[in-house]
Amino acid sequence: MIGDTLLIALYAAIGAAVAGLAGTAALRLLRNRSVALSLAVVAAVTVAAMLAGTILVSWAMLLSEHDLWVVTMVCAMAAVASLAVSLLLGRSVVRGSRALAEATRALGDDGRFTPPATAPTAELAELSRQLAATSARLAASREREKALESSRRELVAWISHDLRTPLAGLRAMTEALEDGVVDDPGVYHTRIRTEVERMSDMVSDLFELSRIQAGVLALTPTRLSAYDLVGDALAGADALAREHGVRLVGDAVEKVPVEVDGREMSRVLANLLVNAIRRTPADGTVAVSARREADRVVLAVTDGCGGIPPEDLPRVFDTGWRGTDARTPPAGAGLGLAIVRGIVEAHQGRAAVCNVPGGCRFEVHLPVAP
Repeated sequence: MIGDTLLIALYAAIGAAVAGLAGTAALRLLRNRSVALSLAVVAAVTVAAMLAGTILVSWAMLLSEHDLWVVTMVCAMAAVASLAVSLLLGRSVVRGSRALAEATRALGDDGRFTPPATAPTAELAELSRQLAATSARLAASREREKALESSRRELVAWISHDLRTPLAGLRAMTEALEDGVVDDPGVYHTRIRTEVERMSDMVSDLFELSRIQAGVLALTPTRLSAYDLVGDALAGADALAREHGVRLVGDAVEKVPVEVDGREMSRVLANLLVNAIRRTPADGTVAVSARREADRVVLAVTDGCGGIPPEDLPRVFDTGWRGTDARTPPAGAGLGLAIVRGIVEAHQGRAAVCNVPGGCRFEVHLPVAP
């Protein structure tokens, strides 16, 4: 009994192997053809393997021709049904693939990807979702690139304007000094030094911004107290505040630890304070606070500028942005807030701005030190 079973299994395996080899050869020949043909071959191989094994077993067991005919007819009907189903599935997959190819071609032409309404298989549906996500990321990247290019053009125009005016003044003053038509050369020397220092600060800001945008800003994080950072920043901005008649307040400062590059973060606070003092009218107040919120430390600078138009809030940290009233030298080159955002993001933080009654508040969100 066991011997007969082994013999039947052997003949069935021989028939299946022959059909499998033939199917493999057919698939290799059709590897560059439609998937519908490949599915038809797979269905044919399945039926052929069953039929070949049945015929060999029937021959070995000396079954009657009638029984063999019955088995053959059953296998033939199964083959017809299998081929019909495989062809239907193949055509469905081909239609879905072509629709996906057309949508992908549109992605290359105009950058937009509209996924097909339906996908015949889970794999094609997943591929469609991935292409849609990629298209969305590419669209966002293009928008960022356009915004960055626009900011660059504005920056070049404004820097050119800001440099042309002091350079013209420097040339006029030096010519006046050379011609000896100046009654008090010391006044001109002071003005020249002031203009040179302003242009030097502008070049320094450009260099800092270029390092940030190139991703080569070297940070040396150390554990510091937000209280000490704010205290040093307030001390550094006190003279400017007195000059503008602005009162500095730093009462709401918690002693929470942060792990930051002290020099770069001091520059962030200095830029925010200078910007706030220059925008706040005389007898106004600039308040600085530091508090802990969950796993973040929030440093905030609140001024009395009167607020920023809502449509300008998303652009405040863009390179070269200086607002609608900014074409005068005190407004700077529009680099300070862009540098603030770059340094904060290099610390895995986030810079934000919002309007408050009478002014606006700039916030720096940083991770709490471990």
